[in-house]
Amino acid sequence: MIFTAFGKALGQMGDPRFQRVLLLGVGLTFALLVAAYVGLLVLIQMFVGPETSLPLIGQVTWLNDLLSVGSFFFMMLLSVFLMVPVASAITSMFLDEVAAAVEAKHYPGLPPVPGLSVWEGVKDTVNFLGVLIAANVLALVLYVMFPPAAPFIFWGLNGFLLGREYFTLAAARRVGLIEAKRLRRRHGATIWAAGVLMAMPLSIPLVNLLIPILGAATFTHIFHALWRGR
Repeated sequence: MIFTAFGKALGQMGDPRFQRVLLLGVGLTFALLVAAYVGLLVLIQMFVGPETSLPLIGQVTWLNDLLSVGSFFFMMLLSVFLMVPVASAITSMFLDEVAAAVEAKHYPGLPPVPGLSVWEGVKDTVNFLGVLIAANVLALVLYVMFPPAAPFIFWGLNGFLLGREYFTLAAARRVGLIEAKRLRRRHGATIWAAGVLMAMPLSIPLVNLLIPILGAATFTHIFHALWRGR
């Protein structure tokens, strides 16, 4: 079911509605990453400056350039971790549009979406982002303690968290938050596995830009499959 849902989502990437959301999502993500990169460069200029004095060496002028170049590669690495909350935020913003496109093509004839109130949606998203960031900060300790296992810890943790959020958002727009959480608890293993499938490409720069849209579409299919089989 998971790979079938992912295949359907991937096959719909040519849909104009998907492409519009993709362009908006990529633009927003790129703007956030550029802002973070510019902020890092400003910090380097503030604390290092054009010239720096090193013990036994004296004045050096190349350290600023070295740090500036190194900061680019550091941001590429950091983007892997930044993309987790960014993917969640973008999915929260655009899920309804992606889900509507999926349902129009694959599940025609459905009644109008009751959806969530604005307050419920904002509260749930903010709470989730807090959990997501806190969990990944704590996971840094495990990455340092068990370096060879770091990718698996990252995929497992964020697969669980993103699967939880993606499914809740996709289900709540149709059946409400209470029923969405009940379904999520009942099918936790399936949702976690699908979340891991979404989390793995998040560790690949540029490829991870597609994940918010693919995740929203994939979990819309998963919700309908689980809801029909409830």
